[in-house]
Amino acid sequence: MTDIYQQRPGLLDRARTIATPGFNRWLVPPAALAIHLCIGMAYGFSVFWLPLSRTVGLATGAGKALACQGDATTFWGKVAITGHALFASDCDWTQFDLGWMYTLFFVLLGSSAAIWGGWLEREGPRKAGVVSAFCWCGGLLISAFGVYTHQLWLMWLGSGVIGGIGLGLGYISPVSTLVKWFPDRRGMATGMAIMGFGGGAMIGSPLATRLMNGGNFFEWPGAFSYVHFDGFKTATSVGVWQTFIVLAIGYFVFMIAGAFGYRVPPAGWKPDGWTPPPASANAMITTGHVHLKDAHRTPQFWLIWIVLCMNVSAGIGIIGAASSMLQETFGGRLFGDAAIGFMQFTDAQKVTAAAIGGGFVGIFSLFNIGGRFFWASLSDAIGRKMTYFVFFVLGFICYAGLTSLAGLGQLGLFAAFFCVIASMYGGGFATIPAYLADMFGTQFVGAIHGRLLTAWSTAGILGPVIVNYLHDSRLAAGVARSNVYDQIFYVLAALLVIGFIANLMIKPVDSKWFMSEAEVKALQSKTATSGVATGSFGIGKGGLDAKAALAWASVGLPILWGAWITLQSAVKIFG
Repeated sequence: MTDIYQQRPGLLDRARTIATPGFNRWLVPPAALAIHLCIGMAYGFSVFWLPLSRTVGLATGAGKALACQGDATTFWGKVAITGHALFASDCDWTQFDLGWMYTLFFVLLGSSAAIWGGWLEREGPRKAGVVSAFCWCGGLLISAFGVYTHQLWLMWLGSGVIGGIGLGLGYISPVSTLVKWFPDRRGMATGMAIMGFGGGAMIGSPLATRLMNGGNFFEWPGAFSYVHFDGFKTATSVGVWQTFIVLAIGYFVFMIAGAFGYRVPPAGWKPDGWTPPPASANAMITTGHVHLKDAHRTPQFWLIWIVLCMNVSAGIGIIGAASSMLQETFGGRLFGDAAIGFMQFTDAQKVTAAAIGGGFVGIFSLFNIGGRFFWASLSDAIGRKMTYFVFFVLGFICYAGLTSLAGLGQLGLFAAFFCVIASMYGGGFATIPAYLADMFGTQFVGAIHGRLLTAWSTAGILGPVIVNYLHDSRLAAGVARSNVYDQIFYVLAALLVIGFIANLMIKPVDSKWFMSEAEVKALQSKTATSGVATGSFGIGKGGLDAKAALAWASVGLPILWGAWITLQSAVKIFG
């Protein structure tokens, strides 16, 4: 029975994903994008916060949000009210309540990446991608039921916990695979591996907004529009649970297709005609390898951990509130009426503001994507340490200037500063794997990267809690909505100072931590193919042939749609 099983591996087994002669390596990036563009909608969940904050008030005809009873002037007081809101069906949720689901996304992402990273390497990316699809899309369905029954705990469990596990498995599923397929273009591979995660909201946010509020899905100003949808929103429903169901079905199809598109190169494969470059003389790029069991014992691991944590914390909290932040800060100035505050919006103005807010999230995603390519490529030229210096210095300047720009009503410059922040936020994720390879070598870089993502988990708590707590507590203290984020921007700038100091302290890893040549050869011999150390094996050629072009079109068209919608919103914001 064992021999038969070994001869006929299961459909999801790693053995079924090993590439054979004639396979085109350019089919793998669109498979990775198919998964990352779906799970990347986690960044766009802020488009649901305002609708979800008035579901009960709308359903009961109260005309306003119905607050849960209790004293919310302190952090622990707000936690107590959130505890009540977990099971209450007669009061509306606050941004603080909903923000915990966003926090759970990234806590579970980092935790699951660290816990199951080794399992993924053994079982292969296809199985991880399928599990990710069931977790992420199943979590959306549970959340839909949570919205329908108005049970916050179901949303936390569905999208926060189960969906968060799907995020972690989906996020790391292509990273190691693409790095192995493109050893000749490591920076580009790193960007492709995670670019889709940054772009998911660029597609998902306007899509969700149109599903809730209605609109044209395809339009060209002054020429034509088609596929009009009136939206799920009604006089008694905000249309969120229906939107969750549609997204879950669509995402599941794309993620399963992406998972079955994964292939891994055979051990010892290399691009045809490619020769590894000579060892660099740069002291910050090691030629040795640190074992996984020793990496966390070095000061460099924890300093890089702090660097990533601070960079992510400063961005993730504000990204999670991007749509509502723009609407609250600028009020009627979003559509040319500076005399109208956020709380004075009519129903029609709320729809307009929500569309602009969704577009703002899309702009974030557009620069998040671009930053992953731009900054990762730049780091090859100026070094990872210098790249992070730029992140922290330029980020501090941007955050420190946002309050003044908001006070002056400079919407265009305000959005431009956030575009820069978004690009560096995405660039930080794309640069970290290369930073780790520079410090610890490539032998265990995938597993070390998985462990380092616990910094993302920590940031997923720290950033949103800071933003949401200060937001709600300042509102409770009577601060005007247009000024509620002023203090928050300065706190986020302070986090970047901490990251700057940690990055300054990073030095090359002490040679005592490197494995001996004999240990490295012993490890590499376990994955050798028929005694051949390297070879192209007739795999990886093809370029953009018909099959690859079709695969790229399947992910490229949604990206172009999201980019077009984003650019239309950008005209409104920057105009």
